[in-house]
Amino acid sequence: MEYIYAALLLDAAGKEINEKSLEEVVKAAGLSPDEAMAKSVATSLKEVNIKEVIKNAQNVQVAAPAAAPAAGAKPAKQEPAEEKVSEEQAAGGLASLFG
Repeated sequence: MEYIYAALLLDAAGKEINEKSLEEVVKAAGLSPDEAMAKSVATSLKEVNIKEVIKNAQNVQVAAPAAAPAAGAKPAKQEPAEEKVSEEQAAGGLASLFG
């Protein structure tokens, strides 16, 4: 996970996400960099627009299960649902972060 965090930091700073920069961020955080992991993450994120993936992920709404009403309680009014993104669409956007 630290390499994903490093990639997010680099993207937020407008820096290139490559093997060397990922290793530097991980090392700066006090961890021992793993060259294979840095290479894998850098390769996986090469064609990914992280800002777009985050934007799409923020638009995903997960429906919480409705709580069962207590005995004798009146059912709560249902608010109209906003447009929802399918789980497959959400998973596709998030999967692009991991290759």
